Amino acid sequence: MIRSVVRGFGTALPKRVLTNAELESMVDTSDEWIVQRTGIRQRYIAGEGETTASLGEGAARAALDKAGLTAADIDLIIVATSTPDNTFPATAVNIQNRLGMHHGFAFDVQAVCSGFVYAVTTADAYIRGGLAKRVLVIGAETFSRILDWTDRTTCVLFGDGAGAIVLEAQEGAGTNADRGVLTTQLRSDGAHRDKLFVDGGPSTTGTVGHLRMEGREVFKHAVGMITDVVISSFDATGFTADDIDWLVPHQANKRIIDGSAKKLGIPLEKVVVTVDQHGNTSAASIPLALAAAAGDGRIKEGDIVLLEAMGGGFTWGAVLLRW
Repeated sequence: MIRSVVRGFGTALPKRVLTNAELESMVDTSDEWIVQRTGIRQRYIAGEGETTASLGEGAARAALDKAGLTAADIDLIIVATSTPDNTFPATAVNIQNRLGMHHGFAFDVQAVCSGFVYAVTTADAYIRGGLAKRVLVIGAETFSRILDWTDRTTCVLFGDGAGAIVLEAQEGAGTNADRGVLTTQLRSDGAHRDKLFVDGGPSTTGTVGHLRMEGREVFKHAVGMITDVVISSFDATGFTADDIDWLVPHQANKRIIDGSAKKLGIPLEKVVVTVDQHGNTSAASIPLALAAAAGDGRIKEGDIVLLEAMGGGFTWGAVLLRW
């Protein structure tokens, strides 16, 4: 059986760090309020010349270097983003060109904060179907460009950044002992569209628009939806919470992360948390957290790693893999 195995990982962050203390001078908020309700202490904000594509390129190059590969070895690039450089072409095509890659194919996936989970699932399908041998999967965002900086309920939450992994086709025995992606679970329900959305777009307002969110409603649904796809992952593999070495959740809010882990019965010491450093970077948050934990040696070869996310739409999903 063909498995999609992680060969390398990498990240890229903007130069500018925006702390909670600085936000206190911009909107009516406080460091104490932000930390207590979200766990966020700082975030990175893209400056002039820093875009979703440039950050995605940086993460891609780091992942390729970690894998000991070059762009010539890649068949497909999938970029998960809600903040593309242009309406079209796809940011993935832009990054493909930046990498000097003139073969294969590239496209974007738009599932907001669940985007990286959707992109990994898509890459896995292409690999298992024999349509690609190596796939560069990137989550990249510049959410600062769609924030209303007068709205204290949203502008304190989000940040910019990019993370990437290289997935490679490798032979497996078809058992849970295989390295690579073991199962993926995706969901969406458009009935919740108005709870988290951007109030602009080419076909409606002809503008980029700003992010709008009903925070309490999102929080109310998040833990249940996350639990749904994780339980489905356990059902598909026969694993239980006890088998999980590391939970790498979407970094939206520390209270959601803690609540989900508690409901699933996963100890907090097995949960990777970077929301304090990065804020909510949407599709970039899981690969940023994944790279942090793999880079410092917490995640080791053979570990069972669970990725999960929930985002606007609503979309939600999980990926269970052996590192």
